Formats: sequence, structure tokens, C-alpha cells
Amino acid sequence: MLKKMVTLGLTVLLASLVMVTCSRKTEEQKTAAKYITIKGSDTMVHLASAWAESFMKSHPDADISVTGGGSGTGIAALLNGTTDICIASRSIKAKEITLAKEKGLSPNEIVTSRDGIAVVVNPGNPISELTIEQIGKIYTGVYTNWKDLGGADHEIVILSRESSSGTYVFFQEHVMKKKDYSPNAMLMPSTSAIIQSVTQDMWAIGYVGLGYGVQAADKVKMLNVKNDADSPAVAPSVASVQDASYGIARPLHFYTNGTPAGTTKDFVDFVLSDAGQAIVLEAGYVPIN
Repeated sequence: MLKKMVTLGLTVLLASLVMVTCSRKTEEQKTAAKYITIKGSDTMVHLASAWAESFMKSHPDADISVTGGGSGTGIAALLNGTTDICIASRSIKAKEITLAKEKGLSPNEIVTSRDGIAVVVNPGNPISELTIEQIGKIYTGVYTNWKDLGGADHEIVILSRESSSGTYVFFQEHVMKKKDYSPNAMLMPSTSAIIQSVTQDMWAIGYVGLGYGVQAADKVKMLNVKNDADSPAVAPSVASVQDASYGIARPLHFYTNGTPAGTTKDFVDFVLSDAGQAIVLEAGYVPIN
């Protein structure tokens, strides 16, 4: 009986050791996975997702999560320590840098690509080109009817991104000359919402990242833009953004806390490599090299 009890005890002890070993292996496997969280600009979500998918194929131990919400949301997440990389279609503001320093953080800016902002209307709208000044006056409420611009006698339906969007901020600064948006402007939660609304409303106007405009070319019409009344009308495209002939363009950024290290550095290096920049072009954005 004593011998049976000893044998049973050894068996239970051995099983426990095996369970502990398996548990440790599981934890080690979890630790070995290299997680990166990316959050911010809706303009960049599609591009960042394409980068992440390609990177994970060649780095099977990496796990990258990409979410949008707007550039402001991404920068807030970086300052709160809830994301490794912020994607932003605008530069970080002075007050955000001050807040970061108060928290002991050091925002590091990395220009990853460039983007043109396409101004879009319904394909049925006869307007095909506008000056930057005319576009600005639409969004500030000076022009309220398409007939004021040589179009049909219909009220202009103004669509804009929400204030947390980097595109909203850039558009206000560079097209509207920092003036307030018209109180009639409808704030949309995402770029896809603008595309959908323009598709459904003959007299709507909106602005979207070039990549989104190219993808939705069968649903919306991208307007040619003149820098001023005497300039030629230029279509938004990769080439016109690269040669600076298209007037509504901007850099797209990564922000990290300090110089990236480890897997995050490997991912940033990939984004800036020839392979990463080829993805930029494929996605309808503009490479930096």
C-alpha cells in the first residue's frame, strides 16, 4: 500500500511539473511575439495596414494592430502611452509637444510618404475645376450655390471631416487660410462616409486623401485644381504631387516616443525602404524617394 502511495505521489508530481513546463512555454511563446500598435489618421489607415500586412509576412513573430480615429486621436494615444506608433496627416502641434514634455515623453517625427488631398463631387455635377480660393470660399460659406461658380442652380452641400482629423486641420490652414468652417458644413466621421455621401448627393462636395479618391474613381469625380485664377488646372495624381504642381498636398508622418527600437525600428526601417515605398505607390500615395 505504501509503495502504491509513493508511486501515485510521484505520478502527480511529474504531471504537475509537466503542466508548469507547458505553462512556461506558453508564456515564453507569448513573450516572443512582438506586438506593435499603430493608431491615428484615417487617411493613413489603408496605407499603414498594407505596410503591416507585408511586414508580418516576412516577420511571422510580429503582430501589428492598426486602427484609425483621426490624427488627433493618434497623438493623444501616443501621449497616453497606449500606442507605439501614431500615424498623422498633420504635424504635431506646439501644445501637444509641451504636454508630451510634461509627461516625460519625446515625440519623434518620421516622414513616411506624401499625399494629395482630392476635392470630390458627384460625377453628375458639371463642375470639373476650381481654384484653391474658390474651394476655400465654399468651405467658409462665401459661396453657397453652384451657380456662383458657373454651375447649376443648386445649393452646395458641404462635407468635411471632424475636427480630430488631420485632414480637417490641414485643409483649414492651407485651403481656407485658417478661417472658420461654414456652420452649414456637415462633419463626417470618416473618409468613407464622405465618399458615400458624395456618391448619393448630386450637389455635395468633399475632400479625401488621394489614395481614397483614386480607389473611388468610379463613384466620385476628383476636381482639377488651379493654384490661382491664372494658373493651369491640375489633376490630383502621384506625379502632380511629386512635382509640386498640385497645390493641395502634404507629408504623412509617424510619431514615436523617442527613437524607435526593437521591432518598431525594424518596421519603420521597412516602411522607409524601397519595398515599403513601393507599397506607398501601389496604395495610391506618393513615395518620399
